[in-house]
Amino acid sequence: MFKFADCTLIASRNGKLGFYTAHAVVPIVESIIETQIPQTPINLHDPEEKSSKYQFLQRLNPKFYISVLVNCRNPKQVRQVHAQASVHGMLQNLVVANKLVYFYSYYKALDDAYALFDGMCERDSVSWSVMVGGFAKVGDYMNCFGTFRELIRSGERPDNYTLPFVIRACRDLKDLQMGRLIHHIVYKFGLVVDHFVCAALVDMYAKCGEIDDARFLFDKMQKRDLVTWTVMIGGYAECRNANESLVLFDRMREEGVVPDKVAMVTVVFACAKLGVMHKARMIDDYIQRQKFRLDVILGTAMIDMYAKCGCVESAREIFDRMEEKNVISWSAMIAAYGYHGQGRKALDLFPMMLDSGILPNKITLVSLLYACSHAGLVEEGLQFFSSMSEDYSVKPDVKHYTCVVDLLGRAGRLEEALKLIESMTVEKDDGLWCAFLGACRTHKHVAIAEKAATSLLELQPQNPGHYVLLSNIFANAGRWEDVAKIRDLMSQRKLKKTPGWTWIEVDNKSHQFSVGDTTHPRSKEIYEMLKILTDKLELFGYVPDTDFVLHDVDEELKIGILYTHSEKLAIAFGLMATPENTPIRIIKNLRVCGDCHTFCKLVSAIEGRVIIVRDANRFHHFKEGVCSCGDYW
Repeated sequence: MFKFADCTLIASRNGKLGFYTAHAVVPIVESIIETQIPQTPINLHDPEEKSSKYQFLQRLNPKFYISVLVNCRNPKQVRQVHAQASVHGMLQNLVVANKLVYFYSYYKALDDAYALFDGMCERDSVSWSVMVGGFAKVGDYMNCFGTFRELIRSGERPDNYTLPFVIRACRDLKDLQMGRLIHHIVYKFGLVVDHFVCAALVDMYAKCGEIDDARFLFDKMQKRDLVTWTVMIGGYAECRNANESLVLFDRMREEGVVPDKVAMVTVVFACAKLGVMHKARMIDDYIQRQKFRLDVILGTAMIDMYAKCGCVESAREIFDRMEEKNVISWSAMIAAYGYHGQGRKALDLFPMMLDSGILPNKITLVSLLYACSHAGLVEEGLQFFSSMSEDYSVKPDVKHYTCVVDLLGRAGRLEEALKLIESMTVEKDDGLWCAFLGACRTHKHVAIAEKAATSLLELQPQNPGHYVLLSNIFANAGRWEDVAKIRDLMSQRKLKKTPGWTWIEVDNKSHQFSVGDTTHPRSKEIYEMLKILTDKLELFGYVPDTDFVLHDVDEELKIGILYTHSEKLAIAFGLMATPENTPIRIIKNLRVCGDCHTFCKLVSAIEGRVIIVRDANRFHHFKEGVCSCGDYW
C-alpha cells in the first residue's frame, strides 16, 4: 500500500490496484492483515511486530487523533498531530479537521487554524463556529466579522453556536450598527426565539446602552435563565436606572430563579448606584441568609455599596470581615474614606496595606490622592505623587495628575496647578481641565478660568456641564453679557443644562424634588415646615448667601430662589416624615451649593439630626452644626 496524495492511498488486493480514502481503506487493511500476513506467521511475543500492526491501524482511526489532541498542551504539539494526520490522509475526515482547528484556536494559534480551515474541502456548522469563535475570543473582531460574512455568503445556515460569538463581538466593540445588522440576520433565519441567541442580543443591547431594546427582547423570551436575568439587572444599573435593577431582582426571585454569587455582585453594584441605605441593608441580610462567602469580589462590591449608600462604618465592617483581601479591596476602602472626607483614616489604612504584603497599583494611588484632595492634606498628597514612580513603580497617568491639580486648586494654589498642567507629558483630558476650572470658580479667578475653558470646550464641545460651569464663573464675577453669550452658544448647539434634583428615601419609597417643586402630595406642609425652619435659622444668624443665585435679578428674588432649593425641600420633608433621632439621607445629582451647605449645618445643630448628603462629588455628614468636609470642598 502506498500514499499517492494528501488524502488518497493505493492498495493492492487479490492482485488488483485501487484508490481509496483513508477512511475507506481501514477495513481493506484489516482484511489484508488477516488474510495475507498469517501465511507468514507473526511472532505474537515479538513486541515490535505486534505494535507495528496496532500503530498503523491507530493512525487510520479518527478517535486516535481526537484522543491525542485532547492531551496536547501547546500549539507545537497540535502541529505534530496535524502533520501525522496529513501524512495518513486523515485531514479529509471532518471530525479530525474540526478538532485540529479547535485546538489551534484554543491555543490562540489563529494563523494555523485559519490556514487549515481555509484549505478544508468540506465544512459544517462546527467548522464555522470554531473559526468565528476563535477570532472573537482573542479580540480579532475584524477577522471574526469577515469569517462570519464568508459563512453567510457560502449559503451555510448560521446556528446558535456561531451567532452568539458574533453578537458578543458587537457587544465588546459597542458596535450598535453591526449589532442591529446581526439582529436582522437572526430574524431572517428564524433564530430570534432561540434562548442562547436572544440572551446574547439582550446582553449586546444592554452593553451598548440601548436598554429599551434589551428589555423588549428580554420580555419576549419564553425562558430566562440566571445569566439573562443578571445581564438585564446589570444593564439597568449601567444605564442609570438602578431602581429598575432592584425591581427585576425581586421579580427574578419571585419567579423561582435563585441568584448565584455573580448575580449578587451585580445586584450589589446596582444598589451602590442607587445609594439607598435600606436597600443595602436588605441585600446584606439576603447575602448572609444565603451564606454567600465574602470573597474578594463580593466583599469589595459590598464595601463600595455601603460607602456609596452613606455608611462608611458598615463598609469598614465588611472590610474587616473579609478573610482575603487584594489590592482592589484595600483601594476600595481607602477610596470610601476619601469621598466621605475622612482623609486621615484613608492615609492610616495605607501602611496597614503595605504591612500585609500588598503593593499599591494605579487605582490605590488615585484613591489616596483623592482622599488628600478632599481633606486638604496638600503636602501629604504631593509627597505621594512625587514618590509613586520610585517607591511603588507606578507611572503617573492623567487621573493622578487630575487629583494633584484638584489638590492644588482647592488649596488656592492655581499658578502651581497651571504649571503642572503645562509640564505634563501625558495627554490631557476633560476631567483634568474640569477640575482646574472648578478650582477657578471656587477662588473666583476669571482670567485663568477663560484659558482653561477654551481647552475644555475644544475637548468636549457637546458637554453642557462645561458651558454651565463657565457661565457660573462669569455670573459670580458679574459679567452678565458673557453669561448671555454662553447661554446663546448653548442654544445654538442645542445643549440643555442638567436640571438639579434631590431624592430622599422615606418608608422604603423614593421622593424626588426640584427647585420650587410643588408637585409633592404634602407640598403645603413641606413649605410650612420650611418657613418654620428658616425663621429658626435666622434667629441663629443665618443670612441667605445670594452669591449662589447665578441669575441677573434683584436680591429679593434671589432670596426666593434660594429658599426653594431642592435640598431644602427634601430636608423639610425628612424632618416631617422620619422618626426623631434618625439620620436624614438625601442624594443630589449636582454639587451642593454653598448656601444649602450652610443651611444643612445649622439644621443639624438646631434640630439635633444627622444629615447625610451625597452629591455629585462626595459625601457630606452634618452633625451638631459641623460638616465632615470641614468646609473644604
